[in-house]
Amino acid sequence: MRAFRAAVEARDMAAGDALLAQDVVFTSPVVHEPYRGRAITAAILRGVPRVFEDFRYGREIGDEDGADHALVFAARVGDRELTGCDVLHVNEAGLIDEFTVMVRPLSGARALAEAMGARFARITREAAAAPEA
Repeated sequence: MRAFRAAVEARDMAAGDALLAQDVVFTSPVVHEPYRGRAITAAILRGVPRVFEDFRYGREIGDEDGADHALVFAARVGDRELTGCDVLHVNEAGLIDEFTVMVRPLSGARALAEAMGARFARITREAAAAPEA
């Protein structure tokens, strides 16, 4: 999904947030239960640039007009290099209604879990303060 990729690469989180469906389901690579809703998903995604260093998308997989997309990325968390994939599904309105993140290797996923965990209180406060749209 080129619009989401462009928003992330421009660090325009408001544009990225606008591409999320109200009922989006976000599945984290490090938490068992998915997160549901635009507010928490947007807050999590706004937290990612605070954790990932040298983040870059390398490839897009999928038909631009299709509903399923994969954005392959590389980044660093502290001294851990990782690769991952954002798997996106868009609804009939063209909004992201499923967002799944996969990360490897395990040491990178652990570093990500630790770094995001340290920021999660702030993330949940941001989500709670978000206006309903």
